[in-house]
Parts: sequence; structure tokens; C-alpha cells
Amino acid sequence: MGALTLANQMTLLRLGLVPAFVILLLYGRVGWAFAVFVTAGITDALDGLVARRRNQRTALGALLDPMADKLLLVSAFVVLTLPGLGLVNRLPVWLTILVISRDVAIVVTVAIISLTVGHRSFPPSIYGKIATGVYIVTVAIVLLFNYLGRRSVLVDVGVWTSLAITVVSGLHYTAHVRRVLNEPPASP
Repeated sequence: MGALTLANQMTLLRLGLVPAFVILLLYGRVGWAFAVFVTAGITDALDGLVARRRNQRTALGALLDPMADKLLLVSAFVVLTLPGLGLVNRLPVWLTILVISRDVAIVVTVAIISLTVGHRSFPPSIYGKIATGVYIVTVAIVLLFNYLGRRSVLVDVGVWTSLAITVVSGLHYTAHVRRVLNEPPASP
């Protein structure tokens, strides 16, 4: 099976939608930005489904899919935090810093462990998957209510839920790292 499966093509589409999303939002086209973000979210759900159903899991997909998710979400969090865009609803700077810091800490930790201790398995946890889902829903809610031009308590719920899952997933990941470091190395 080639690496450019239908699932991987959807992931590449999602990667291509990121700059379009950011540009549309920066130029005040909130409705179009919302539509692009929802489309990207749909491709995120579909690429995994297609990969599983058609048995199209590839090493390229395993690398590209989380990269596409992170790029889309980091871009969305950063742009929706920026002042001066005239948005009715913005994400708080502290939340954006926490979300990005959590992801950076995970990547750096995996790199350090891999370089110093050797390869260890760090499969995505259920809390990490829930965090990604919560972040997507939060961004979608912020975009929707910016498009509608009004504030909503749902934005606040999304912000505080994002904070909670960021803390929970970060603590879970820390516990997982401790367990992995205490395991004997895998046999070559």
C-alpha cells in the first residue's frame, strides 16, 4: 500500500487548510474561517475512520495526523488570543500559553527520554485525545459566537473545560512518563 492513502490525503488537506484558516481570521472573514475550521475538523474525524476501516494505517499518517492537529490548534489558539482583531470573544493568553506549553513539554520530554534512555513507547492517551476534542470544540464555539457577533457563556465553559483537561492530561502524562522511566528497556 502506498503512503499517499485516502486517509493521508485528508490529513494533507487539513495541513493545507491551516494557512487559509489563519489568513481568513486575520482579515476578518470569521464566517469563512469558521467554515474552514469545521472542514478541517471533519477531515480529522474522517481520516482516522478511513484509515481504520480501509486498513490504511501508515507510518506517514501516524506522523502527519498529530502534526496537523497540533498545527491547526496552535494556530487557532494563537490567532484567537490576538488583540486588535475586533473579535467579540477571544481566548485568554494564559490558556493559550498553557495549551502550547503542555504540547511543547510532551515533545521535549519524549525527545530527551529517547536520546538519553532509549526508545520508549508513548502512545496517545485517552486524556490527550479528549483534550484535542475539547480544544476543537472550544475553538469552534469561539469562532461561531464571533461570527454571530455576540458573547456566550459557552465560550467561558469551553475555556474552563480546556483548562481542566489540560491540567488532567498533563498530570496523566507526567505519571505515564514516571512509569515508562521505571520500566526495563525493551529487548532489541
